[in-house]
Amino acid sequence: MSSLLAATPTPEAPPHTGGLLLLIDGTAGLLTVAALGIVLLLVLIIKVRLQPFVALLAVSIAVGLSAGLSVTELFGTVQRSASVSMIESGMGGILGHVAIIIGLGTMLGAILEVSGGAEALSARLLNLFGEKRAPLAMGLTGLIFGIPVFFDVGIFVLAPIVYAAAKRSGKSILLYCMPLLAGLSMTHAFLPPHPGPVAAAGLFKVDLGWVILMGVVVGIPAVLAAWAYAAWIGKRLFVPVPQDMVEAADEAKAAVAAERAARRAAVGGATDGAGTTTVKSTGAGTGTGSGSVAVAEGPGGDPAEQPPSLSTVFLIIGTPLLLILAATFSSIALDPSTFRSVIEFFGHPFVALTIALLMAYYLLGIRRGWSRKSLETVSTASLKPVGNILLVVGAGGVFGAVLKGSGIADALADTFNDVGLPVIVLAWLISVVLRVAQGSATVAIVTTAGIVVPLVEGQDLSQAHLALIIMAISAGSIFASHVNDGGFWIVAKYFGISERDTLKSWTVLETVLSVAGFAMAALLSVFI
Repeated sequence: MSSLLAATPTPEAPPHTGGLLLLIDGTAGLLTVAALGIVLLLVLIIKVRLQPFVALLAVSIAVGLSAGLSVTELFGTVQRSASVSMIESGMGGILGHVAIIIGLGTMLGAILEVSGGAEALSARLLNLFGEKRAPLAMGLTGLIFGIPVFFDVGIFVLAPIVYAAAKRSGKSILLYCMPLLAGLSMTHAFLPPHPGPVAAAGLFKVDLGWVILMGVVVGIPAVLAAWAYAAWIGKRLFVPVPQDMVEAADEAKAAVAAERAARRAAVGGATDGAGTTTVKSTGAGTGTGSGSVAVAEGPGGDPAEQPPSLSTVFLIIGTPLLLILAATFSSIALDPSTFRSVIEFFGHPFVALTIALLMAYYLLGIRRGWSRKSLETVSTASLKPVGNILLVVGAGGVFGAVLKGSGIADALADTFNDVGLPVIVLAWLISVVLRVAQGSATVAIVTTAGIVVPLVEGQDLSQAHLALIIMAISAGSIFASHVNDGGFWIVAKYFGISERDTLKSWTVLETVLSVAGFAMAALLSVFI
């Protein structure tokens, strides 16, 4: 009898049995913990108005303890030991990949912004397409300039150009701002180095080259659909140019002109007959030594920096994208060799973005008379708003690590697999729910990725297919922007649109972009 008992296999105990699992055990308990965790996250962000980083971190700890994780598993030990802290590994694992890319991309965008690259790009496109196709020119401006700069920065920089185009034509400002916003939103949602797709790529362990490629393939049809809606609503809903914003832009230009005139008077200079001012430089604080810099004069005799050429802007934006794509496809098309190693070195996102940033420093800065101190100031100032983004992304990594380490991720994977819906559909739906509920696209992406990653583990999906799942998550993260989204209010106030009209135009535009992007990703996933 005793031998029979000894031979009978004993059922394996679940990895964690404490917390809420004492009341509800097994898969039901883990799913309950997951559901309560997401509800708590939404309550903390929406009702309590807690900062998303703090909310994600607090919910991660609460979920971990409720799922039976020990304090040692969550936080490690005070003394050095073999135990690994889930919080530290979760945050460090994602930020080790994301922080450098976001930091380099942010500095690159700042140099392009301050140097006048956006104005040069939009002015050239407006001249190229003419008055009748000005909305298309604004859309292309948003699409191209949106690659290296954040969504809100793109609005702040390009809004005066929208005012001018709408004022000149006498038509609704929606006809010009909506295509621009569609371009900015598409790049923000689907393309690196923006935080959402970069964070998702880190969590799914997908090469950025595949994310860029699928972002373009999915994003272009989506933005075309959004442009079509923008043209339709722009002709049916008239919104005048906000005069207060136009006056503010004029005042800013006047202040810049006055500052340049004062600077010239302070350092002294002589103007030759060709309209060029030679400004004496002592080299103090610039690191360039003594000498003189030729500065072209603007209207009224004040030194005005010439805008960069369109080819220079395209070169700087396109270089890192091409290098990253080349490295991605070299790993498929080429056998291991020194040549392939060189391509992969220069195409690594860290190296490619560093090259692009150094190109911007020289082509848009040093070559055009900027001091090294100015470059440092612009770069440093651009990094100040990035801290919040990085902390939110890192906390999302912690949330994902807790879900996986506690066994909740496996329970979710089993449950969703039983539902029968494809993972790409579930990814979009989860992202949509989180986006509509709490408003932040970044929070929606990192939270959804933490939930979805376990669903694809062990399925042997290709990098291309995983990139399409990331596109579905990104598409869901921009669905139906409304009053709980900061972008909604930026659009409404910057372009003088009433809340009701913003819902009719901007909210629907984002929904069209989201649905079209998801539809394209889902269609491609059938064949890839």
